[in-house]
Amino acid sequence: MSSINNKEKNFISAVVYLHNDGARAVEFCRAVAAELDSHFAQYELVVVDDACTDDTVERLRAWGKDQAAPLTILHMSLYHGLENAMNAGLDASIGDYVYEFDSTELCYPAAMIFDAYRTALQGSDIVSVCPKATRSGLFYRIFNANSHSNYQLRTDAFRLVTRRAINRVHASSAHLPYRKAAYAACGLKMTDLEFDGRVGGGAPHRFNLAIDSLALYTDAGFKASVGITLFMLALALAELVYTLVIFATGHPVAGWTTTMFVITVGFAGLFAVLAIVVKYLSLLLELTFKQQKYLVESIEKLQK
Repeated sequence: MSSINNKEKNFISAVVYLHNDGARAVEFCRAVAAELDSHFAQYELVVVDDACTDDTVERLRAWGKDQAAPLTILHMSLYHGLENAMNAGLDASIGDYVYEFDSTELCYPAAMIFDAYRTALQGSDIVSVCPKATRSGLFYRIFNANSHSNYQLRTDAFRLVTRRAINRVHASSAHLPYRKAAYAACGLKMTDLEFDGRVGGGAPHRFNLAIDSLALYTDAGFKASVGITLFMLALALAELVYTLVIFATGHPVAGWTTTMFVITVGFAGLFAVLAIVVKYLSLLLELTFKQQKYLVESIEKLQK
């Protein structure tokens, strides 16, 4: 154990998401607290109880009473899901640097917790700790191809963000529907650290989160609408050529050429209008997200 004079003086917050994690929550928090205590003079643990229905909170409460560092338990009023609950935890944290632990799965060496901090000191405001072997999923491929960020999103186990990064993204949006994408779009430096291992399965409702993120942080929806519009315009031109050929060489039905031309051009115009509507719906969706709130039932602080 390092002497307090040799420890880092920056105040550190570790925000941990909990939903029916049972005994694993205590083991994880114990490992995180031990690593932080070894390197930092001041730190706090902020755990978010996202409507746990098992003995997770009771176990954590019993452990927290014997800890020197303050333990804050945020009890959400109802189940919010990962992103909303973690937003509450971030708002409750006060550290200069904040660790975001979306899961209590310790699939990486505990030493990488401090490695992330050392990397941040070298000029990175967001440090993601990622498994080497994980392949890029369909969502990440679409997101990275259509986002305007210089950084590529990938699966990560946890991340460390500076208070400047948190303030930057909150300045652009009061609520973060997808923190990882918001950090990538904030314009601050991001760095990935890799470890040998794999991250467990994703949280439920990730499909809806993926759709929301693509609408908010990329122009994938707008590009898809434009692509459909161009395709329909191509069909309209092909139909026009076909009807002219039939008119010139065959025996067309009276009014058929005009009818088909009007229909095909009309569909092309319809999809063009839909492309514009999708763009405005994306903006309305963004404004809606900025107004979303979370509900905290109570805040419990424990310290030895």
